[in-house]
Amino acid sequence: MKNNIKKYPMLKWAKDLFPLCRSLTGDGTTLTLKYFKRINNSFKVIKFKSGTKVFDWVIPKVWNIRNAYLEHDSKKKYAEFKKCNLHVVGYSYPINKKLKKKELLKNIFTQKDQPDSIPYVTSYYKKNWGFCLSENQKKKLPNGTYTAFIDSDLKNGTMEIMHSKFKGKTNKEIFFSSYVCHPSIANNELSGPVLLNALMKYVKDFYPKHNYSYRFVLLPETIGSIAYLSRFKNIMKKNIICGFNLSCVGDSRAYSLIHSPTENTLADNALKSALIGIKNSKYYSFLDRGSDERQYCSPKINLPLCGFSRSKNYPEYHTNKDDFKVVTEKGLQGSFEVMKSIIDAFELNIFPLAKINCEPNLGKRNLYPTISRKGIYSKEIKLRSNLIAFANGKKNIFEISNLLNINLKEVCKEYKLLKKNNIL
Repeated sequence: MKNNIKKYPMLKWAKDLFPLCRSLTGDGTTLTLKYFKRINNSFKVIKFKSGTKVFDWVIPKVWNIRNAYLEHDSKKKYAEFKKCNLHVVGYSYPINKKLKKKELLKNIFTQKDQPDSIPYVTSYYKKNWGFCLSENQKKKLPNGTYTAFIDSDLKNGTMEIMHSKFKGKTNKEIFFSSYVCHPSIANNELSGPVLLNALMKYVKDFYPKHNYSYRFVLLPETIGSIAYLSRFKNIMKKNIICGFNLSCVGDSRAYSLIHSPTENTLADNALKSALIGIKNSKYYSFLDRGSDERQYCSPKINLPLCGFSRSKNYPEYHTNKDDFKVVTEKGLQGSFEVMKSIIDAFELNIFPLAKINCEPNLGKRNLYPTISRKGIYSKEIKLRSNLIAFANGKKNIFEISNLLNINLKEVCKEYKLLKKNNIL
């Protein structure tokens, strides 16, 4: 599909949402979900009340923040929330208190190995308050007395999740999940939600009569996926055959597959085949898990899901430097193309089956040279022949792609040609 990025303006969506202070709950997260519901109106909101037990966890209170700063007795302000919402520890309770610098420093967090960066810090499940500064900002704080001011509240309310389910010809589902609980951080995590929304629109626009069913979920990380599974795990375990957790998918540096625990699910094979031949592709075991694959692949859930990222590890991660110098149109579009190729493969039919006994006569269909001599077998001819040879209706297109070590997109292009010629 040409001009995707214009049809699905992922970078614009991310920039629109960047200023909002998102967390597990609260107004910033609610506004973010409403924004995506305007893009894809099939989303439905699911609410979980504060205090509700979900497996081994409890839904937290709703946190909202309006303002925060440190004010020196000279009246100079530092760590101003309205200038950067990472300056406040997430879920900080309200405070308006005078402290000496020595006492205040106990509640200031920095990233010493990145002295110019403001870190992203949270305290969701233990009552606390704090401010975040770069190490260099902290060193420049003058001696004296400070007023620590945080205008926030923690109240009983609801944690919100959004999901959308597209019913296909089969109940077997392809699952996409991402999360909306981070404040002004571009790659982690606005890139995942905007990619998920682009994929939703792609399925609706290009496969209105899709063969497979699709499930799309946006939620706060960890507690959100746990809550969602507490309500839908049985149907998910029954129907999901392939899933992807989308996180940090907006940079242009690398492509990363975070394997499932077994490393051999349909999702593992699909993503591996889609990354063949792409420079700077990296593969991580489940030992390197970091996001909601922890919940979806946990022992008693065990969904066939793996994680997809661009650079899984990058220096700007969880700091204010994770901005639109990191996230680019090119990076988002590259991620879209990888996931799009997997959707295309499913809708093409992932189990190719030869329709002709023995080798088909490709020459009479202008699909094979009619002059036989040494050196005529091009890469294209070899792929064509090998795809037919393994099209037994049992080996899926991802396995064949990995076996041939040829990118999924190229294999599917050849598959379409052979289907058109009534060979597969």
